[in-house]
Amino acid sequence: MSADRMAQNLIGLIIVAGLAVIATAWGFQLIGGYIPCKLCLEQRIPYYVGLPLAVLALILHIRGRGGLALLTLLAVATVFAYGAGLGIYQSGAEWQFWDGPNDCGGGSAAPASVANMLQALQSTRVVSCTEANWRMLGLSFAGWNAVASAGLAALALLSAFLLKRRENQTTIGA
Repeated sequence: MSADRMAQNLIGLIIVAGLAVIATAWGFQLIGGYIPCKLCLEQRIPYYVGLPLAVLALILHIRGRGGLALLTLLAVATVFAYGAGLGIYQSGAEWQFWDGPNDCGGGSAAPASVANMLQALQSTRVVSCTEANWRMLGLSFAGWNAVASAGLAALALLSAFLLKRRENQTTIGA
């Protein structure tokens, strides 16, 4: 398989894997009933930014705009590296390695009327950024997000490397 084709496949993998991760987060929230904290919601932003950029990189690559695709992939890698950093920060706070943010909590929207306020106060659950709601193989949601984001950043860097190598070979061969 050529480096060009492999880069294209890796960009596609970034898109599919990233969509699976963000869909899983939404699934745990909407179906599983897990209420995300402030940091959890912030960890979704790299997906909302990085996935459209990955789609743009794929389109640029298909249209033969390798240089722009390469720059876009570097932006994708940066965005997901930031997301991995957020996940590591929250995981460390959950394990009490360091303090978490002072203003972190979550819950549902404010009640629509005064009559519903008492009921809302009884049913609202404040979510802490420093307590893991769930763990699998020792990692919380934040920990798994750090792993997923780091993997997506690595895939973006590998794709960018393959595109750069292709450009160098094209320049040398010309």
